[in-house]
Amino acid sequence: MGIVILVSAVAAAGVLIAGIAVALPAASSAGRARWETISAPKSLRTRISQPFEALADRSNRQHRLNGGLTVAEHLARADLKLRTAEFVMIQVGLLVGGALLALWRFGFSPQFVIAGVVAYLIPMRVVKFRQRRRLTKFNSRLPDTLSLLSNAMKAGLSLPQAIESVAKNASAPISDELERVVRETKLGSSTPAALANMVRRVGSEDLDLIVTAIAIQANVGGNLARILDGISHTIRQRVQIKAQIGAMTAQMRASGWIITLLPFIVAAILNVVTPSYFRVMFTEPFGRVLLVLAGISIFIGNVFVRRITNFRI
Repeated sequence: MGIVILVSAVAAAGVLIAGIAVALPAASSAGRARWETISAPKSLRTRISQPFEALADRSNRQHRLNGGLTVAEHLARADLKLRTAEFVMIQVGLLVGGALLALWRFGFSPQFVIAGVVAYLIPMRVVKFRQRRRLTKFNSRLPDTLSLLSNAMKAGLSLPQAIESVAKNASAPISDELERVVRETKLGSSTPAALANMVRRVGSEDLDLIVTAIAIQANVGGNLARILDGISHTIRQRVQIKAQIGAMTAQMRASGWIITLLPFIVAAILNVVTPSYFRVMFTEPFGRVLLVLAGISIFIGNVFVRRITNFRI
């Protein structure tokens, strides 16, 4: 037990030191922050989230270097009206809250570190869930939007005028994104560049296909309305096939997630209700081996179920 406590203490100290090191801004950033504090008064919301701006900036720079999405882009895809510093503040708050709750219930044990890490990951899981839901909603309404855009161009409108007209008549989330494209074009950005920014914000493969076709047509020419009609027909067929496959595999996917999560839920309940009954799985070597084997088996089973039920169309 002493070894477990020592390992937990080292892990907790490492997480704390890493957080403090990342939170320390560079000298220029600190000087700029002091100058902004002196030059202009800040609202209560800004003052609360300001200590976490350095963490958000470091995270954004790291994601840009790795070619991934920044925190701001993740929040934009999820349609969350939060600043990056506020999102980081929520993550850190949940980390501290989960760690303190585990510390109060289990003492200084491995659960202390696990609870903090799990609580820290919850906000991003929520963001991912909202991204998937918004993307599904966006893709389901994309064929009708393409038909509106094609009809507007057949009526004699140019592409920017057609986009502005569709933005006024479409429903969210397509209307929100198209209105942003209109604002960018009015500020001097070209229509293909504004549409490319829209693709990065939304993350839709179907929208990427449409924007690529528009960019090619802008370079080589052609009947854009007829091209959009063809893409709209293709996307409608894809949406229909995806819905059919999703309906046929819904029961299998639900069974896979229930079978995957049920052992963890039962173990967590036993560990909270009767810690002495389940503690042997952590203290005895044979119990740790069984936990590792069970985790590997559950992971392999979940991978197989997802492979069977996921289809790319």
